[in-house]
Amino acid sequence: MNIKRIGYVLTLASWLIPVMESQAREERSADINGLHGELHVFGGLTEAACQLDMTSAWQEVNLGNTPNSDLRRPGDKGTPIPFTLKFRDCLRTKGAVHDMRTGNLTWNQLQPVVTVSFVAPADRDYPHLVQVTGITGLGLQITDTANNDIRLGERGRPRFAAAGQDSLEYYVTPVRTPRALGVGQYRAVVDFRVNYD
Repeated sequence: MNIKRIGYVLTLASWLIPVMESQAREERSADINGLHGELHVFGGLTEAACQLDMTSAWQEVNLGNTPNSDLRRPGDKGTPIPFTLKFRDCLRTKGAVHDMRTGNLTWNQLQPVVTVSFVAPADRDYPHLVQVTGITGLGLQITDTANNDIRLGERGRPRFAAAGQDSLEYYVTPVRTPRALGVGQYRAVVDFRVNYD
């Protein structure tokens, strides 16, 4: 019986070899005649409670012109200017985070918990301020909507993200530092990291 099966398999294979060779010739012919193409598909799979909206990933915050008369003494502040981090596709998922400052646990069974950390060179005199380039005597303070100071490099206070779309608002404020106050254009680059737990 095994010999019969082997015979059937060999017979079937001998019939299929010409068909397979014919198909291979057609594929090679398609390459030659320009009828063949390739589509390269790529992407990434992420595991996050929300997606950062691309309009939030790269932002410019224009603080405008601040009169030096508003910044006479160290600690004097200019006008706070808001900026927003927008989130989309937020899932209904459990979230829990310990607040690094208070030790309190922020949690919810249906809402993710988000913390944001801002990373930038710190001012030499006031390390809680972002260092600017271009002038001296000025640093930038980042605060949340409750006017909580954001410590550079540390996670901010935990915040809930609503299902669907949500946003977090922050403020940048020019602050006078002890060094001699210069006049002119200044800038700073601040990176931020969004953490979901």
